[in-house]
Amino acid sequence: MYRRVFQSGVRRIINVSASKATFGKAVEQEACLSRALAIYPSTPPQTQCRTLHSTRKLCSVKETPQATEEEVGAFTKLIEAMGFTGPLKYNKWKIKIAALRMYTCCVERINYDDFFEKCSLPDTLNSWFLVAQLHVWMCLVRMRQEGREGKYMCRYIVHSMWEDVEQRSKIMGIDAVQRKESMRSMTETFYAAIFGYDEGILSDDCVLSAALWRNLFNRQCEDPRQVELMVEYVRKQMQFIDALDGEDLLLTGEVKWRPLVEENAQSILKVPSPTYNDTGL
Repeated sequence: MYRRVFQSGVRRIINVSASKATFGKAVEQEACLSRALAIYPSTPPQTQCRTLHSTRKLCSVKETPQATEEEVGAFTKLIEAMGFTGPLKYNKWKIKIAALRMYTCCVERINYDDFFEKCSLPDTLNSWFLVAQLHVWMCLVRMRQEGREGKYMCRYIVHSMWEDVEQRSKIMGIDAVQRKESMRSMTETFYAAIFGYDEGILSDDCVLSAALWRNLFNRQCEDPRQVELMVEYVRKQMQFIDALDGEDLLLTGEVKWRPLVEENAQSILKVPSPTYNDTGL
């Protein structure tokens, strides 16, 4: 009996001693780890989770400059949140004139007969609008890269487009009721096309061709070569206007378009910068 009590007491002493030894080793290991972290503070702890890969930037590597969002003050953010436009880098009147010129380039510097013939589109106001909105969208994509000034310009490009469409419908003799219904339908078509084209330009040619088939051809194209032609046209046109200087576009609005079908394929080069006077006209 006493032997059992003695044995249980000895076991307790051994267990307590082992736990103290284990605790001492843990404290000692933690102290060593703390000293190591103090010596190498930048060394990340090793975990089983996979960490994000990051590399240090080398000064000798040339990187493509990324467009940064313009920093504005609290007052500017407040008035823009209320729907007004804060102070811009360039005069607002100059940007409005440049927006009107850019829209004029979309409707006067394009051979619509080529689009009607190559894409088998009927010669109607709706077909004209579908071709025009495609070029307006490409201008909007380009000008959205120019910060707050570019977004302000985009607003007046779209405003000029709707005014032009309404005036053309009046000249064609469309009555007020039918004109209002047509404007509503064109508005829905325009914003639906913008979403589709944006998705297509950021994706592969399959997505872009689907967007062109839905919006430009109105789901009535049976020749895949016509869709292929338009995909190639949009790609090369976007590459062409991306090479234009943003400041020149904000001050002049001058855009030159490449032909739908080019006789001699060549690399897209940056066009000479347009000239303008001190007032931006």
